[in-house]
Amino acid sequence: MDKNNSFNLRAWLWGKMTSLYPKYLKWHFKMDIGENAVIARTAVLDKNINPQGVHIGKNTWVLRDAIILAHDHCRGKNGKGRLFDTRIGKNCVIGIRSIILPGVTVGDHCVVAAGAVVTKNAPPTP
Repeated sequence: MDKNNSFNLRAWLWGKMTSLYPKYLKWHFKMDIGENAVIARTAVLDKNINPQGVHIGKNTWVLRDAIILAHDHCRGKNGKGRLFDTRIGKNCVIGIRSIILPGVTVGDHCVVAAGAVVTKNAPPTP
């Protein structure tokens, strides 16, 4: 196999994996992920504690090492952390190594810069 064919095969496989991974998260963890969403395999979503609290809109990209949380570790009267719904709108880009904190809503068409920490709601961009 020559170098160009090898590259094309890897690009094709990578494309298939990025389109299948959101479907796996939706099926296995019951996350609310819109169609055509692209989620990097190295992105950290709240899979263990509150996966149903993660809502990602259609055509949204979550890039490498981004973190989306839907819980905190503050102890309430029941001794457990609190659960939140964290929502990302449609047609958004969540940058590399950015962090979306629990309970935040990122509106439609927003771009979260690489390395940003989102602590408050971001309104939709027209």
